[in-house]
Amino acid sequence: MYDFDFAYIAIGFVAAMVILPVFLSILQFFGFYTVVHERQAVVYVLFGSVVAVLKEPGLHFLWKNIGVKAVFVNWLGKRYKVDLRLDQQYLRSQPVNSEEGAPMGVGLWYEMYINDPVAFIFRNTNPRGSLAANVGNSTVRCLSNLPLDRMMIDRHTMSRTVRQEVSEKSQEWGYKLGSCYIRKVHFRDRNMIQQIQNKVVNRLRQVTSAIMQEGANQVNIITSTAEKEAAIDFGKASAIRPHIVGKMLNEVSKDQEVCETLFEVLEIERMISSKVPLHILPNQMQITLPYDLPKTKEE
Repeated sequence: MYDFDFAYIAIGFVAAMVILPVFLSILQFFGFYTVVHERQAVVYVLFGSVVAVLKEPGLHFLWKNIGVKAVFVNWLGKRYKVDLRLDQQYLRSQPVNSEEGAPMGVGLWYEMYINDPVAFIFRNTNPRGSLAANVGNSTVRCLSNLPLDRMMIDRHTMSRTVRQEVSEKSQEWGYKLGSCYIRKVHFRDRNMIQQIQNKVVNRLRQVTSAIMQEGANQVNIITSTAEKEAAIDFGKASAIRPHIVGKMLNEVSKDQEVCETLFEVLEIERMISSKVPLHILPNQMQITLPYDLPKTKEE
């Protein structure tokens, strides 16, 4: 029983993996059906004539679309697959001269997609290159002799002008131009770039020096003002100091004991601040001098 089940499983596996794909391939070869993927077009050509153009994704039955020609179209005709997905391209440094005569370069980014598969296949051998050349020529033709300031700033208007110039001609080759945007505008002459850089660097140095000098001047003004105010205040303090000290000493001198103590403390502080070596002796100690002092008249 188990061997019988295994034989059926093996037959089913072989039929699913080998026989079914071969059978479907034979049906597709004789034009019974075809599969069109998403964003794809299939063009069938028989004896030099286009017999079918399939753009809708899904399963298509050729016998229903082209009749008996479906039997011969795959082995006597040609089958073209065209990619309809959105494509992008970037054109670098298109040469443009400004109104002032400056050699400029324009970097242009644009999108395109195929809207007519038959025209894309038969009307131009290199439609992508032709579209790029058409976009480049339109860029040079539309943006030449524009003022330099407008060329450096107003990119939206320039992009719209280039797109309006190219879109009608590109449809003749099956391409349709989508978004078009100027991403970069630059100088092409290296000597001019070097001169502009040197000028900008020199201007930055001048501005930096002016800012530093202005800052130094402001610091000097603030410093001198502060020193002037401090000198005035110190002068006022020096002028009123004797009056204050004398007034306080006058009040202290009213008490004899406090006055003597104060002057004694001031004398001690002065002796300490002078940093002169002192020798302290007891009160009852007799000092013998190595020589006799001269006697005064009173003695």
